[in-house]
Amino acid sequence: MTHPLAQWLVTLAAWYLAAGLIVAIGIVVRGLRRLDPVAAHGTWGFRLLILPGLTALWPLMLMRVVRGSGHPPEEHNAHRDAARRRGGPA
Repeated sequence: MTHPLAQWLVTLAAWYLAAGLIVAIGIVVRGLRRLDPVAAHGTWGFRLLILPGLTALWPLMLMRVVRGSGHPPEEHNAHRDAARRRGGPA
């Protein structure tokens, strides 16, 4: 790998993380209630704990905040789908 390419990749990663930190702080301060109503009542310790994950996954979290579903997505797996087909509790 050439030096300019490595330098470009590091700069790109730094911009990604900087944008992620800005978005994550916005989500922690104002947008958390749009992701999960229970998490909206979390303590500042909890919010600090989820900040690195929000920073790394900021494009996905930003899409969820913009959509504003208000609740986490329902999990789909083979067992839950089979129970739903049988008419049992999901």
